[in-house]
Amino acid sequence: MSQSVDAELDASGLHCPLPILKAKRALASLAGGQVLRVIATDPGSVRDFEAFSRQVGHTLLESSASDGRYVFVIRKRA
Repeated sequence: MSQSVDAELDASGLHCPLPILKAKRALASLAGGQVLRVIATDPGSVRDFEAFSRQVGHTLLESSASDGRYVFVIRKRA
């Protein structure tokens, strides 16, 4: 999926719950409908970002993994 991104967060090397907490802070600075890309290395972040998006109401547009890197693309709820 090729998605226009408004901000990017590199949470590489951070462990739960830090990637989610930093993403929450980054999303707070975006307007509704804007898109954040998060890069993480914590395997638990896959489950965490799915649950976070569902609970808060953001849209998880993309979730992918490659070579120990996990990329999440999240659209902030309007």
